[in-house]
Amino acid sequence: MGPRVKGTLLGEPEDLCNPEPDPTSERRKHMHHRHYVYITYLFSLFGLIAIVLNGSWSPPMSPGLKSVKAAETPCQPTPPDSLGPFYESNAPVRSSVGKGYVLTGLVKSAGDCSSIAGVRIEFWLAGPDGKYDGDHRATVFSDESGRYWFESNFPPGYFGRPSHIHIRVSADGYRTLVTQHYPVKGGAEGTFNLVIIPTR
Repeated sequence: MGPRVKGTLLGEPEDLCNPEPDPTSERRKHMHHRHYVYITYLFSLFGLIAIVLNGSWSPPMSPGLKSVKAAETPCQPTPPDSLGPFYESNAPVRSSVGKGYVLTGLVKSAGDCSSIAGVRIEFWLAGPDGKYDGDHRATVFSDESGRYWFESNFPPGYFGRPSHIHIRVSADGYRTLVTQHYPVKGGAEGTFNLVIIPTR
């Protein structure tokens, strides 16, 4: 056999379809690929750092941590409602002005969701005849756990308005809340938490 030229016998045509790989070229391709991977990784890392510093990303939390986070979230204040024309101050301190409907709930701070004791809560509503009078007004105070209890007749609707009970909530260090509770038709009891906003 004669000398080989580029992998062929002398006189044989060179195999142009399957040339022998160039080791230098292969190493160069491998290095380019590694550089591309490193650069992509660095750009991703810098992007993640920027997102974290801007506060638009937080690491995922386990269910236990989520519940703790939810507990730390401030309570939403109770939406205010109209005072109406029949409010009178200095309603008698009593927890019952009738029979047929019981309203209970908690008084809480919108700042940290803590319960508030000793809060003054005034109630007034229309009597069974649909009229407001002194017999259907009351003042109660939240107990040591922030709970309140109030009993009355089921308030009738009037002038096209749904059944409702007027409520005024006041406490030192908090904004006065004026709101209304709307009982479910035919219900005998309801729950209405009162969340008030601290003044400082």
